[in-house]
Amino acid sequence: MNQNRGGMFGSVPPVTLNLIILNALFWVAQVVFANKGIDITTYLGLHYFKSDLFYPHQIITYMFLHDASGITHLFFNMFAVFMFGRTLEMVWGGKRFLFYYIVTGIGAALFNMLVVYIRINAAESELSPEILAEIYRNGAELISTGRNYADPLLGGFNALLNQTMVGASGAVFGILVAFGMLFPNVELIAILFPIPIKAKYFVILYGVAELFMGVWDRTGDNVAHFAHLGGLLTGFILILYWRRNNKKNGKFY
Repeated sequence: MNQNRGGMFGSVPPVTLNLIILNALFWVAQVVFANKGIDITTYLGLHYFKSDLFYPHQIITYMFLHDASGITHLFFNMFAVFMFGRTLEMVWGGKRFLFYYIVTGIGAALFNMLVVYIRINAAESELSPEILAEIYRNGAELISTGRNYADPLLGGFNALLNQTMVGASGAVFGILVAFGMLFPNVELIAILFPIPIKAKYFVILYGVAELFMGVWDRTGDNVAHFAHLGGLLTGFILILYWRRNNKKNGKFY
């Protein structure tokens, strides 16, 4: 029995391992149900709070779903959890790591929702009250059945109002900023930039890139960049809070 713990997952602590398994199971469920004509993503993925498709539980369940059309989204998120999450869990312990993971995921959701709120308020000024009433009345049903308004202005607003956000990326960015703050001088090698870079600079560059991509908002980009930033900022604030409290008790973490 002990010899089996020497394999690939032998050194992975339980919370990290279970998070990876749970995300994988949710992805399998998405694919299986989709093949049966049932879209659980619409019910469990995160929607804007004024959308008819929104339910409070989505603030948590969304982070366990991924793009069901392929495995890339799931793979890279879980690879990051595997690479960095296990180290954080070993330092913090399972309870604190799980708390941190969930809180940064929730922070990502709320931050992204704030950005959508700002964008919707700005977009509403370009539409008449009658058109807005039509979209708020029927837009969610169109989106849930894979349709949308033909008019670009109406379709764009409806997509913004009733879009679905899924993925553990917000929590993953929380993990990245935590690793960068705990081990700032550890050298990492990014896939796109195969040169060693210290963790603290990696996190800063990644954050700046996400801010740029979020503000740019290019056509066809369906990545929730501001959710990534939300997870990063939530993690940064939470760690600063823990550090301040622990210094009073003579502890580092």
